[in-house]
Amino acid sequence: MKRHLLLLLAFALASSQPAALLRAQTQTRGPNSPAATTIGGAHAAASGRATATAQTTTSQRAGAIDLTDYGVRIAPEPRLIVMMAALEAVGLEQTPAGRTPTEFRQQVRKDLAGLDPELQARMRRFYELNKLKDASATPAQQAARYVSLAFALGPAPQFEAPARSDDIFAGVLEVLDFAPLVREFYRQSGIAERLPGYVRDYQAEGDRQRKQAAEMLSTVLSYLHTRPQTITVERVPVSNPSAQKGKKKDAPQVFTTRERDRRFVIVPDLLAAPGAVNFRVVGEDYYVIVPFGIGLNSSEVRRAYLQYVIEPLVRRHNRDIALRRVDLRQLIDARFKPASGEPTPGIFDLISRSLVAAADARLNAAAKLQDVTRRTTARLQAQTPEAERARVAQEVQAERAAIEDELTAQLADAYERGALLSFYFSEQLRDQEIAGFDVANFFTDMIARIDPARELKRPEEYAAARERALAARRARQTQAAAGNIANTDDEEGPEAARREALIKQLDAANELLRLKKYDEAEARLKALMREYQGEPRVFFALAQIASSSAEAAFDEQLRDQRLGLALANYRFAIQSASPDTDRALLSRAHTGMGRILAFQDRNDEALKAFDAAIALGEVAGGAYNEALTGKSRLTGQP
Repeated sequence: MKRHLLLLLAFALASSQPAALLRAQTQTRGPNSPAATTIGGAHAAASGRATATAQTTTSQRAGAIDLTDYGVRIAPEPRLIVMMAALEAVGLEQTPAGRTPTEFRQQVRKDLAGLDPELQARMRRFYELNKLKDASATPAQQAARYVSLAFALGPAPQFEAPARSDDIFAGVLEVLDFAPLVREFYRQSGIAERLPGYVRDYQAEGDRQRKQAAEMLSTVLSYLHTRPQTITVERVPVSNPSAQKGKKKDAPQVFTTRERDRRFVIVPDLLAAPGAVNFRVVGEDYYVIVPFGIGLNSSEVRRAYLQYVIEPLVRRHNRDIALRRVDLRQLIDARFKPASGEPTPGIFDLISRSLVAAADARLNAAAKLQDVTRRTTARLQAQTPEAERARVAQEVQAERAAIEDELTAQLADAYERGALLSFYFSEQLRDQEIAGFDVANFFTDMIARIDPARELKRPEEYAAARERALAARRARQTQAAAGNIANTDDEEGPEAARREALIKQLDAANELLRLKKYDEAEARLKALMREYQGEPRVFFALAQIASSSAEAAFDEQLRDQRLGLALANYRFAIQSASPDTDRALLSRAHTGMGRILAFQDRNDEALKAFDAAIALGEVAGGAYNEALTGKSRLTGQP
């Protein structure tokens, strides 16, 4: 009975599962499945046996991936560093209230203390005159146009601005006259001399992001069962007179071909507003600007990479799409109501945006379904009474229904933003998840089967499910707000101030850890321990420092000593933490121990540590998925 119920639930869970202009170019193809890997972080897996098998295989090849093979580079952008430093000079405050600016931001402000007051005043005047008029605009929104401007400018020291034209993004045109001030700022502020040091800090942040980048592209490519197009071949007119020698006066223009790399560039930004991910497409270069502290598994970064992968497929099938021009235009005209000043999407843009939205939504749902499957399997494998197993089955059905409603709501949001084929492509991708074929191989059939009349009826069909999802979101927000109010009531007075001081000190130590100043960070935390005796967060931070410094150690004896110290501090953190208020810390500490023990080939102990993290469930800010991944590597099971 137990085995039958396990199989039944597993089957039930598995079965539920802005764009560039069209450029006619020939394209290159690679093998169907990438040599992908899953390292650390959350593991988002698609449902279906083919996808699960691919991800099991790739997770066992951790570390074998070369990002450049998949078009991905992680690189600082000096123009962006200078631009964001200029915004610091004008006084744009991007650190949330109550939080201490990072050490890097404080250093930049200190470096700019001697800036010419007259230049600073002119820069500030320009910024104030050109601020967004919306009083609710966030610092990230205020900075977004300047981020775009940075990528439109030429390199230092000239920072040459592009000529004004209709081809330039409207937001850039609004702040284009800031370019001469940036040039003057570069020459007078001393940033030219300090820039190499800044770039090294950004490179260190980029190195930290590499494992997450490998996991993100592994998730996307193993889901689509494809490889990205990393080279484009374009036709260019021949301008060399010798190449046209002897050509008749009225002869057609002679063309040749030229290869160009397509790049997906992850740009660290240590001066960005926390949580503000920016995405820019410049020709064949796709830039995603990621602030400190944002994981590359975030949906925003993943959507950007999906766009990088999908847009060449749309261009490759431009003839198939053009054959449906009349039908697609009717759908756009009937349903899409652009806001004031917003352009109406073209048919190629419609296909690209809809497919990206559908893939992103299904990846979100697949990760949640996989989580439910694993948790349910673990519960049913325990010695669970028959009545309890029946209740588990009911809970699974309720969770599945909630995930389906949330998937519908995400697709509905995309539909109303202009991705009018998001539901259609979601259905097509659902079938592809089970088949496991390269999405490019059935692209033509997908386009041919689009039924505009069917897509016009989607709002009537998704209304009820979307309302259920919105109600669930409101309930979660109410519950979170109630928890925050309770925490505020509990922590009023001196204790709240003391805890705030602890958080600031830990933030400063984490910044030192990011900069690889291990000794300085450890000294600060040991001093903090004297004031906050038995504080689990301090033990946890000491464990992280010991673990990170072990990775940088060349001497094996020193490395082993540091790993032993990390294990000890993780244990102290676990012993000191409260299971009621410190579940995220406990989750991360158990997982950290599991990784070290697995590295030391103490597999039985590592499995116990991973199981302890898994038993805590999916805690916000925890390491549940990392623990699942660590356990699967040891057991060889998904």
